[in-house]
Amino acid sequence: MRRPTLDDVAALAGVSAKTVSNVLLERPHVAEATRDRVLSAVKTVGYRVNHAGRGLASGRSGRIAVVVPNLHQPYFAETAERLILELSARGFTSTLRIAPDEAAERDAILGRTTTDADAVIICPHFFVASFFGSSPPERPIVQLGGAPNGVVDTVVMGEREGFEAVTRHLLDTGRRRLALVWNSTSSGKPEGERYVGFTAAHAAHGLEPDPALMVSGSDWDRRASGYEAMTGLIRTGVDFDGVVAVNDAIAVGALRALVSHGIRVPEDVALTGFDDTDEAGFTVPPLTSVSPEREDMVSNAVDMLVERLDGLAAPARVRRTGAHLVPRASSAAPAPA
Repeated sequence: MRRPTLDDVAALAGVSAKTVSNVLLERPHVAEATRDRVLSAVKTVGYRVNHAGRGLASGRSGRIAVVVPNLHQPYFAETAERLILELSARGFTSTLRIAPDEAAERDAILGRTTTDADAVIICPHFFVASFFGSSPPERPIVQLGGAPNGVVDTVVMGEREGFEAVTRHLLDTGRRRLALVWNSTSSGKPEGERYVGFTAAHAAHGLEPDPALMVSGSDWDRRASGYEAMTGLIRTGVDFDGVVAVNDAIAVGALRALVSHGIRVPEDVALTGFDDTDEAGFTVPPLTSVSPEREDMVSNAVDMLVERLDGLAAPARVRRTGAHLVPRASSAAPAPA
């Protein structure tokens, strides 16, 4: 059974997750009616707070380092906020670290820039296992996203199934020439679980993706890269009627390129993203995306971290979460001819 989360309490009480956190931490300036409603919701959903008392009693700081590559990518900003709020509800404080390159990630993981933290939760850009060599981690590390590495506990998001679902969605609505706006790779070709889902959806429809429709920008985390990649594809003159972007930030950039070139979304070209960030619901038209179910990801990551801090000694574990399609107007089916 899924463990009740901070978001479950917030939804039932009709307040924000931050307000729930303030009530649970007994902070002032919360209206009594709101406090009562939150505490009633806590009881109803069965939410339990772990105050990490045993860790503090043993001399630990009770502080967790949350490490992300950047904050300009909405996924990382929103995930960092969720992690900090969930940790706060469990009685921990947080240190947020931005690790924009491999050296910064290594320093954060090995403790050079996170000396005040008992443990680390990292959303990685690089291969975390390579930072340790033959020595095991000296403190609990949980990786949120990315591939399992056999060294630290990892929460694996539903990248393959999410990307297969969004690609199948476009094909089911009659789109057949799907452009893939990707991130640059060392091989120069798309790869990874999302690409596996993209190709699987095509195969289920008896199709093969067209390599001429696969483009990438200089940085997969920035809207400008989506604009850059889509503009380049449009200028080739190749026909396409759908765009599957690797994430919402890239999709937002691609949307601007399409509109600025007089291409209507979704009438001429359907467009989708991945991550279901807050921004996706406010584009024009609203952006179809994939939810990687971050609530579940964050809850699992913090659960595993607490278990380690409470003394669990076991090989590196993997927990897989799901993903589901969030359809919006940007991918509406084309009108009948």
